[in-house]
Amino acid sequence: MYWNKLLQPDLILEGSVLNLTPDIIRKYDLKGLVLDVDETLVPIRVASASGELQQWVEQMRSCTVLWLVSNNLSEARIGGIARSVNLPYFLGAAKPSGRKIREALKAMNLPVHQVGMVGDRLFTDVLAGNRLGMFTILVEPILHPDVALRSHPIRNFEVWASEILGATITPKKRRLTTLDNPSGK
Repeated sequence: MYWNKLLQPDLILEGSVLNLTPDIIRKYDLKGLVLDVDETLVPIRVASASGELQQWVEQMRSCTVLWLVSNNLSEARIGGIARSVNLPYFLGAAKPSGRKIREALKAMNLPVHQVGMVGDRLFTDVLAGNRLGMFTILVEPILHPDVALRSHPIRNFEVWASEILGATITPKKRRLTTLDNPSGK
Protein backbone atom coordinates (compact mmCIF):
# COMPACT_ATOMS: atom_id res chain seq x y z
CA MET A 1 0.00 0.00 0.00
CA TYR A 2 1.35 3.44 -0.89
CA TRP A 3 1.99 6.14 1.73
CA ASN A 4 -0.67 8.43 0.27
CA LYS A 5 -3.26 5.66 0.79
CA LEU A 6 -2.00 4.83 4.30
CA LEU A 7 -2.15 8.45 5.44
CA GLN A 8 -5.36 9.47 3.66
CA PRO A 9 -8.34 9.61 6.04
CA ASP A 10 -11.67 8.46 4.62
CA LEU A 11 -13.33 11.44 6.30
CA ILE A 12 -11.83 14.71 7.49
CA LEU A 13 -14.15 16.26 10.04
CA GLU A 14 -13.92 19.99 10.51
CA GLY A 15 -13.86 20.70 14.20
CA SER A 16 -13.61 18.29 17.09
CA VAL A 17 -14.98 14.79 17.52
CA LEU A 18 -18.09 16.43 18.99
CA ASN A 19 -19.05 17.27 15.38
CA LEU A 20 -19.32 13.57 14.56
CA THR A 21 -23.03 12.80 14.56
CA PRO A 22 -25.25 9.71 14.39
CA ASP A 23 -26.28 10.87 10.89
CA ILE A 24 -22.66 10.73 9.74
CA ILE A 25 -22.25 7.29 11.33
CA ARG A 26 -25.34 6.02 9.52
CA LYS A 27 -24.26 7.63 6.21
CA TYR A 28 -21.08 5.54 6.22
CA ASP A 29 -22.82 2.44 7.65
CA LEU A 30 -20.53 2.28 10.68
CA LYS A 31 -21.53 0.01 13.55
CA GLY A 32 -18.55 0.72 15.80
CA LEU A 33 -15.96 3.38 16.58
CA VAL A 34 -12.50 3.01 18.02
CA LEU A 35 -11.68 6.36 19.62
CA ASP A 36 -8.29 7.82 20.39
CA VAL A 37 -8.28 9.67 23.73
CA ASP A 38 -5.58 12.36 24.06
CA GLU A 39 -6.59 15.47 22.14
CA THR A 40 -9.32 13.53 20.32
CA LEU A 41 -11.70 13.32 23.29
CA VAL A 42 -9.98 15.43 25.95
CA PRO A 43 -7.06 17.85 26.08
CA ILE A 44 -3.78 16.26 27.11
CA ARG A 45 -3.79 17.81 30.61
CA VAL A 46 -7.38 16.89 31.45
CA ALA A 47 -8.16 13.70 33.39
CA SER A 48 -11.93 13.38 32.98
CA ALA A 49 -14.62 13.83 30.37
CA SER A 50 -16.43 17.13 30.09
CA GLY A 51 -20.22 17.23 30.36
CA GLU A 52 -20.34 17.95 26.64
CA LEU A 53 -18.25 14.84 25.88
CA GLN A 54 -20.42 12.72 28.19
CA GLN A 55 -23.52 13.86 26.30
CA TRP A 56 -21.82 13.14 22.96
CA VAL A 57 -20.88 9.61 24.09
CA GLU A 58 -24.48 8.93 25.16
CA GLN A 59 -25.76 10.18 21.81
CA MET A 60 -23.26 8.05 19.87
CA ARG A 61 -23.81 4.98 22.05
CA SER A 62 -27.39 4.88 20.73
CA CYS A 63 -26.17 4.06 17.21
CA THR A 64 -22.71 2.50 17.52
CA VAL A 65 -20.41 0.44 19.73
CA LEU A 66 -17.62 2.58 21.24
CA TRP A 67 -14.16 1.57 22.44
CA LEU A 68 -11.22 3.71 23.59
CA VAL A 69 -7.70 2.84 22.41
CA SER A 70 -4.91 5.14 23.59
CA ASN A 71 -1.13 5.22 23.27
CA ASN A 72 -1.01 6.80 26.73
CA LEU A 73 0.38 4.52 29.44
CA SER A 74 -1.33 6.17 32.42
CA GLU A 75 -3.93 3.80 33.85
CA ALA A 76 -5.07 6.51 36.26
CA ARG A 77 -5.69 9.04 33.48
CA ILE A 78 -7.04 6.87 30.64
CA GLY A 79 -8.94 4.59 33.03
CA GLY A 80 -10.45 7.64 34.72
CA ILE A 81 -11.59 9.10 31.41
CA ALA A 82 -13.00 5.72 30.31
CA ARG A 83 -14.89 5.31 33.58
CA SER A 84 -16.26 8.87 33.35
CA VAL A 85 -17.95 7.92 30.05
CA ASN A 86 -18.50 4.24 30.93
CA LEU A 87 -16.53 2.84 27.99
CA PRO A 88 -14.13 -0.08 27.65
CA TYR A 89 -10.53 0.82 26.86
CA PHE A 90 -7.00 -0.22 26.08
CA LEU A 91 -3.99 1.88 26.94
CA GLY A 92 -0.37 1.62 25.77
CA ALA A 93 -1.54 0.79 22.24
CA ALA A 94 1.69 1.90 20.53
CA LYS A 95 -0.25 3.04 17.45
CA PRO A 96 0.36 2.76 14.54
CA SER A 97 0.64 -0.81 15.79
CA GLY A 98 -2.70 -2.50 15.27
CA ARG A 99 -2.45 -5.05 18.09
CA LYS A 100 -4.70 -3.29 20.66
CA ILE A 101 -7.05 -2.05 17.93
CA ARG A 102 -7.46 -5.65 16.72
CA GLU A 103 -8.28 -6.65 20.31
CA ALA A 104 -10.95 -3.93 20.44
CA LEU A 105 -12.33 -5.08 17.08
CA LYS A 106 -12.50 -8.65 18.34
CA ALA A 107 -14.34 -7.52 21.48
CA MET A 108 -16.79 -5.49 19.35
CA ASN A 109 -17.45 -8.55 17.19
CA LEU A 110 -17.92 -6.40 14.09
CA PRO A 111 -16.46 -6.63 10.58
CA VAL A 112 -13.45 -4.33 10.33
CA HIS A 113 -14.96 -2.32 7.44
CA GLN A 114 -17.92 -1.38 9.68
CA VAL A 115 -15.72 0.17 12.36
CA GLY A 116 -14.32 3.68 12.22
CA MET A 117 -10.96 4.67 13.68
CA VAL A 118 -11.35 8.21 15.02
CA GLY A 119 -8.36 10.31 15.97
CA ASP A 120 -6.49 13.57 15.64
CA ARG A 121 -3.17 12.15 14.40
CA LEU A 122 -2.24 10.98 10.93
CA PHE A 123 0.85 8.92 11.75
CA THR A 124 -0.79 7.03 14.61
CA ASP A 125 -4.60 6.90 14.35
CA VAL A 126 -5.17 7.20 10.59
CA LEU A 127 -2.16 5.07 9.68
CA ALA A 128 -3.18 2.29 12.11
CA GLY A 129 -6.81 2.32 10.97
CA ASN A 130 -5.93 2.28 7.28
CA ARG A 131 -3.45 -0.57 7.75
CA LEU A 132 -6.26 -2.62 9.30
CA GLY A 133 -8.85 -1.73 6.64
CA MET A 134 -10.99 0.45 8.91
CA PHE A 135 -12.91 3.58 7.93
CA THR A 136 -10.65 6.40 9.18
CA ILE A 137 -11.89 9.72 10.52
CA LEU A 138 -9.51 12.58 11.21
CA VAL A 139 -10.71 15.23 13.65
CA GLU A 140 -9.16 18.46 14.82
CA PRO A 141 -7.43 18.13 18.19
CA ILE A 142 -9.12 19.33 21.37
CA LEU A 143 -6.38 21.39 22.99
CA HIS A 144 -5.88 22.60 26.53
CA PRO A 145 -6.15 26.44 26.58
CA ASP A 146 -2.45 26.72 27.54
CA VAL A 147 -1.44 24.63 24.52
CA ALA A 148 -3.94 26.25 22.15
CA LEU A 149 -2.06 29.53 22.41
CA ARG A 150 0.97 27.90 20.77
CA SER A 151 1.04 26.20 17.39
CA HIS A 152 0.63 22.43 17.30
CA PRO A 153 4.02 21.41 15.80
CA ILE A 154 3.48 17.63 15.63
CA ARG A 155 0.12 17.97 13.88
CA ASN A 156 1.52 20.65 11.54
CA PHE A 157 4.46 18.40 10.63
CA GLU A 158 2.19 15.40 10.04
CA VAL A 159 -0.07 17.37 7.69
CA TRP A 160 2.94 18.78 5.81
CA ALA A 161 4.65 15.37 5.51
CA SER A 162 1.49 13.53 4.49
CA GLU A 163 0.75 16.05 1.74
CA ILE A 164 4.30 15.67 0.41
CA LEU A 165 3.69 11.90 0.36
CA GLY A 166 0.51 12.45 -1.69
CA ALA A 167 -2.35 12.41 0.82
CA THR A 168 -4.96 15.16 0.64
CA ILE A 169 -5.45 16.34 4.20
CA THR A 170 -6.36 20.01 4.01
CA PRO A 171 -10.03 20.38 3.13
CA LYS A 172 -10.38 22.32 -0.10
CA LYS A 173 -12.67 25.34 0.02
CA ARG A 174 -15.23 25.26 -2.77
CA ARG A 175 -15.26 28.41 -4.83
CA LEU A 176 -18.57 30.00 -5.68
CA THR A 177 -18.94 30.23 -9.44
CA THR A 178 -21.55 31.78 -11.64
CA LEU A 179 -22.77 28.25 -12.36
CA ASP A 180 -23.55 27.89 -8.64
CA ASN A 181 -25.20 31.28 -8.51
CA PRO A 182 -26.78 32.19 -11.87
CA SER A 183 -27.42 35.79 -10.82
CA GLY A 184 -23.65 36.29 -10.48
CA LYS A 185 -24.00 37.77 -6.99
